[in-house]
Amino acid sequence: MTYGQKNSEWDELIVEEGRSIYDLEERLLEFSARIIRLTRKIEKSEVGSHVTKQILRSATSPLANHGEAQAAESAKDFIHKLKISLKELRETLRWLKLIKRVPLLDEPKSLDHILDESDQLIRIFVSSINTARKRAQKF
Repeated sequence: MTYGQKNSEWDELIVEEGRSIYDLEERLLEFSARIIRLTRKIEKSEVGSHVTKQILRSATSPLANHGEAQAAESAKDFIHKLKISLKELRETLRWLKLIKRVPLLDEPKSLDHILDESDQLIRIFVSSINTARKRAQKF
């Protein structure tokens, strides 16, 4: 689903093989939504509140930074925005592992799918950053 968005000159650098830029945007949107739904299930305690705030911040940031990357003013700016997304995804992965380890949910095993999605998104961003760096060196 696209909302009449104009493609940016950077879109081709963050396309997962065989998928469009908007598929990645949709994955980030769904990832953020899943984290929001997850946080509603975390135990209501001082610890639960702290972890909830942290993971909400880190897990929703990649969606916004992906949008900023699409509007990057330069290759350097583009790479910088992708690196912020990557950093936040890695932080989110660690919070998810902590939630599972403690556990802060009644069913910690239910996190396996979102842990896997976190890992996949991290791999996509690492690959995109490497591709962008290589292409930027050509210019």
